[in-house]
Amino acid sequence: MEIILHLTSGAGPLECRWVVAELARAFAREAAQKGLACELLEGVDELPASVLLRISGAQASAFAAQRTGTVQWIGKSRFRPGHKRQNWFVGVSLAPEPEAFADLNEADIEYQAMRASGPGGQHVNKTDSAVRALHRPSGLVATAQEQRSQHANRKLARLKLAIMLEEQRGQSQNEALRAKWQSHRELERGNPVRVYVGTRFELRNRKSG
Repeated sequence: MEIILHLTSGAGPLECRWVVAELARAFAREAAQKGLACELLEGVDELPASVLLRISGAQASAFAAQRTGTVQWIGKSRFRPGHKRQNWFVGVSLAPEPEAFADLNEADIEYQAMRASGPGGQHVNKTDSAVRALHRPSGLVATAQEQRSQHANRKLARLKLAIMLEEQRGQSQNEALRAKWQSHRELERGNPVRVYVGTRFELRNRKSG
């Protein structure tokens, strides 16, 4: 079984972006302890707004269910010394299925192969397997270069477009759509599914597992 998790800082400050990166590493450690494979589907900057993780294995669905929701990290800001706030929140959700978007037709996507570039060491392909995907109706552009084949990068780029469209819907001026979006995306700060403490991301509580 394979599950893709989307970790996001939402509209949170720089600290939340740092938490996203560290949480991805924490999830990878936890997945390994349970005999699951955890693969980062995209290159991660030092302070990413969001990341995609692919969890594979017999218990992948249960692993994802136990981590979906709001995750809290308790610790001092590494960017603003003396800042009083010590509670930071990020969101974890299942990545949307591109097929669920009626306005994400394959015929409307223009793919362009390109050579992978940037940091990544041995994990960055040296061939023209990277992909740039343009969604013509919206003008949104997504790139993917982390997978080893052009076919896999096309799928990843399309998934990124689906996420971008979902986020765009959340910014819609239509109040009905905005209310629906906020109801399932807004971080529920009072009810985190997991709480981590300190720079070593020690788990304080959990939903289960």
